[in-house]
Amino acid sequence: MARKIVDNIPAEVVQADLEKYRKMALDLGAADAVIIKTEQVIVDERVRAKCLNPKCGAYGTNANCPPHAPDLETVRKIVSKYNYAVFIYNRFPPETFTSEFRTKTYTQGRLKNHGIVGAIETAAFNDGYYLATGLADGPCRPLYCPEKECGVLEGKGCRAAFKARYAMESWGMDAYRMAVRAGWEIYPIGCATAASDVPHSVTLGLVLVY
Repeated sequence: MARKIVDNIPAEVVQADLEKYRKMALDLGAADAVIIKTEQVIVDERVRAKCLNPKCGAYGTNANCPPHAPDLETVRKIVSKYNYAVFIYNRFPPETFTSEFRTKTYTQGRLKNHGIVGAIETAAFNDGYYLATGLADGPCRPLYCPEKECGVLEGKGCRAAFKARYAMESWGMDAYRMAVRAGWEIYPIGCATAASDVPHSVTLGLVLVY
């Protein structure tokens, strides 16, 4: 049942709700989740530069990736309007992402992250945090429109409007450094990384709540 929207939510209610969303992430299969203050969100121009050099294959192919993502000054302003977020850590066997990209395991791993982010965002919205917004990982098109052009860029509606999310990195967020500061183990995985090179693979998500 949806909660009535109020002008100011008491601090104790906010903290109880944040803890509820953190536990929700765990119940949905996340390896860990933490409540962070939004000053702990790191926005760095170098993250967006990685979309360009070498240019990512998803660049310009969907509405949630650069150059269609908001500029970083806008991102910083948006983040500054929130006080708290739930940061989500998903861990998978190394071959999930070290095998050839676009494999079934790669897709399932990323869909899990998007699903957790979306569920928490929806729960927060129904609890009266109507401005809650979630970010997941990677380009949305390979997950939801792998054989089609992006509907938004074609001037139509998004085919997965309540599932597809911006990636943290598309907003210039240094999710790796944030993960390290949260105490989580994360390893770089590139095109040539073998499953034997890393102990596990990871996806990260963030829900800005209030």
